[in-house]
Amino acid sequence: MVDMLNLPNALTMIRIILIPFCFAALMHDGGDDVQWRIIAWWGFFIVGMTDILDGRLARARKQITELGKFLDPVADKLLIGSALIGLSLLDELPWWITLVILGRELAVTLLRLFVVRLGGRIIPASRGGKLKTLTQGFATGFYVLPLIPELHTARDIFMYVAIAITLFTGAEYFIKALAAPKVSAEAATR
Repeated sequence: MVDMLNLPNALTMIRIILIPFCFAALMHDGGDDVQWRIIAWWGFFIVGMTDILDGRLARARKQITELGKFLDPVADKLLIGSALIGLSLLDELPWWITLVILGRELAVTLLRLFVVRLGGRIIPASRGGKLKTLTQGFATGFYVLPLIPELHTARDIFMYVAIAITLFTGAEYFIKALAAPKVSAEAATR
């Protein structure tokens, strides 16, 4: 347990704690206050950037833990999910986009838990998963920012690219999971 109490994991937990404040800033005054929208964007951006910091620290300090492998993607999902839900509640993002992204995130999280329950190891985030998180973060950020209408089409196209990457990487996790139980079953028979 002591090995899990390290700086990278603490940063991940701080990220999770700060997410409600980002959501509150987004929703302030019904989402109509431009200053609060910019504050919300900065909040989501800073919390999102700590994702890079905690991962680099974990690798540099050789403090990669099973808890960190699990919590890091959960923090990412909570961050993006809170922004997507907030934007859909404000009628600035279609609910179908929020449901597709959150449905994929929930499915992958349940898949990871299932693999662990079968005796396998936590499936860590892949490069594609990291690209997915990055594109979702930027795409969502473009909706959080009060952009001029002339940029809405570019923002929408970027979101569609993020959705495509989201679905593709979700399929990759399921393919990895098909192999994971076999490995744990082989290990159990040795």
